[in-house]
Amino acid sequence: MSGSPGNDVKLLPGERIEPLGAGVQIIVSDEHKFWTDTVLLAAFASPKKHEKACELGSGCGAIPLIWSRGDGPRTTDAVEIQENACSMLSRSIEMNSLTDRLKVINSDLRCLKGIMTYGSYDLVVCNPPYKAKGAGIESSDPSQLTARFETECTLDDITSAAAELLKYSGRLCMCQRPERLSDVISSMRSSGIEPKRLRFVQQRPSKAPKLFLIEGKRGGRPGGLVAEPVLFIENASGGFSEEMLEIYGEYKEGYV
Repeated sequence: MSGSPGNDVKLLPGERIEPLGAGVQIIVSDEHKFWTDTVLLAAFASPKKHEKACELGSGCGAIPLIWSRGDGPRTTDAVEIQENACSMLSRSIEMNSLTDRLKVINSDLRCLKGIMTYGSYDLVVCNPPYKAKGAGIESSDPSQLTARFETECTLDDITSAAAELLKYSGRLCMCQRPERLSDVISSMRSSGIEPKRLRFVQQRPSKAPKLFLIEGKRGGRPGGLVAEPVLFIENASGGFSEEMLEIYGEYKEGYV
């Protein structure tokens, strides 16, 4: 469990502090913030207390910080290419007294050899850019361009990096838009990661899925993909479903 957040954290212009629940707080900005898909991926991956985890493209670090609210992984390394996002996460880690559990690595995920120990991670997660380069109108904001489009890395770069980092039978968990499901499965398999668990996310029963969550195992036997029940964001009344409220946990206070 984290310590009490410090009161002397330095915020840069445009930054603010948001509560994540259980006494954990996070520094966010309009450039670097997180959405529901981030929270869903953190819950879907469900790391165990003894595990060593890594997030590729961590941004402001919401997933490692969410995991730190309870009996999350033993350690989590957060890899992020953007220096300003790394600065925000480093200060969030210090603010929450989590320097013994969380580490920031300011690096391109394609250049981790010699920086991180290959074959040592139980779990790697990534909330990747949802659009391939050239697919749609690209943002003129560099931070938004990196977060939304595959300008700095591709799906193959992500799965290849994860395969290098993971132990044999280690897990890679990702989220993506349904139209890219075949791309994700193909990329995982080309990197030696076999998809084993899949879950679609829908706003409500009348809507098509807007997101999927997928878990693959490094070195896993081909086949055996399990499709889990659909996760519904809303209940019949239009409010958050019971499962969503459970996933949000204490974070929902003041936001839901």
